[in-house]
Amino acid sequence: MTSKKKKHLYVHYFWTMNTLNCNGVLIDLSVPLVMGILNVTPDSFYDGGKHNSLVASFAKAEQMIVDGATIIDVGGMSSRPGAEIIDVAEEIDRVIPVIKRIKKEYPDQIISIDTVHGAVAEASLSEGASMINDISAGSIDPSIMEVAMKSQVPYILMHMQGKPSDMQKDPTYNNVVMDILSYMKTKVFELRNLGLNDIIIDPGFGFGKTITQNYSLLDKLSVFKILECPVMIGISRKSMIYKPLDISAADALNGTTAAHMIGLRNGAKLLRVHDVKEAVQAINIHNLIERQ
Repeated sequence: MTSKKKKHLYVHYFWTMNTLNCNGVLIDLSVPLVMGILNVTPDSFYDGGKHNSLVASFAKAEQMIVDGATIIDVGGMSSRPGAEIIDVAEEIDRVIPVIKRIKKEYPDQIISIDTVHGAVAEASLSEGASMINDISAGSIDPSIMEVAMKSQVPYILMHMQGKPSDMQKDPTYNNVVMDILSYMKTKVFELRNLGLNDIIIDPGFGFGKTITQNYSLLDKLSVFKILECPVMIGISRKSMIYKPLDISAADALNGTTAAHMIGLRNGAKLLRVHDVKEAVQAINIHNLIERQ
């Protein structure tokens, strides 16, 4: 085999690893992309209530699309520390009208459903969502795994110690990076054996981690490449940003951008963010470095 042919196979291998199939629409993650957060809840930690109507939520979605979001992540349940799991019917009532409106105006827009419930995921997929973002990794409602496998849409596998209601009560690890890597390795193996193809890894920043543990994960993020799955980070305006800086979430954009760049340099392929335009700019700067 010639060296030229070897190079071709090498590039093809990693191109395959970085491609997600969203109901027939391929997303190429060889270059990092942005997922915009659309919380249609009254109680999310940063923007709770701001988009808690169809008009407001669609306007926010439209602005994120204009600003460059490849994916819109629609969520109807807050997962902030201390939050309780809400009723399935209530969650469906919140998210379905928004998904339907976005798909009506932007038929080609990729929509992710941020939920822990299989029934919510299934209802959302039937209305045009084509990705599942599950903070519980199937621990709250195992049926969500069946929905993901049946639909064969990309599934975001996130690590969380405990549940939102208790996850920040003394989170403890032997080694936070290696413990989560081991957890992810086991879960990815299980999901692959069950036939799920497109898996995205999310270490779960702020979900059962101290500030120090969050920064250990961010610093060592590149170790998750061993799992051969794209890595997503969700650190936008979180307490790991604003508490050490002694500011509020409202003032945490600059710190978020700095942390995003660290994540990008360590291998993140998806940024889940509140501020799409600024995240796209950070990726553009990162790409300039990568081309050197």
